[in-house]
Amino acid sequence: MSHTNENKAKLSQWDALQLESLKSLGWTGEQIIERVNSGDLPQDDSKFKFDYAGLKTLASEEPAVLKDAVENGYQIKYNTIRGIHSWILVALQQDAELVLEPDSEIVIASLTEAEASQLASVLSFGWGLEAEGGAVADADGRSSYRVAPAQRYNELFGK
Repeated sequence: MSHTNENKAKLSQWDALQLESLKSLGWTGEQIIERVNSGDLPQDDSKFKFDYAGLKTLASEEPAVLKDAVENGYQIKYNTIRGIHSWILVALQQDAELVLEPDSEIVIASLTEAEASQLASVLSFGWGLEAEGGAVADADGRSSYRVAPAQRYNELFGK
């Protein structure tokens, strides 16, 4: 599953995680932008301990990028396997399985089609997302998906 991300705002993996943390509070895009600009941000008690410094810097140095990312979505500039795992946790509130075997680093998550599409839209170049072979959606409409580096993805899925 891939999406064309050429025209999307580009965020660092950390800034994307911070933005998703703020989105999880239920704020509108306008509220997020206003609160990042004013520095009126919550204390994060998650394991990430976000201080939102990256978003504050982005808002002051490249306000159009932050606005575009909030309003129209974004692509992460460079993902790591642990960063993808963290993004799924923060953005989709799901603790996905992280497989860190040599030459086989993947993230496995149970996603709806909409969640899979959302994840695919933010992945940086060089990553692939695919439903596991023959995956059938469960009663909640979730199927098992794997995220892997493109080279490994091609080996796994014969792409």
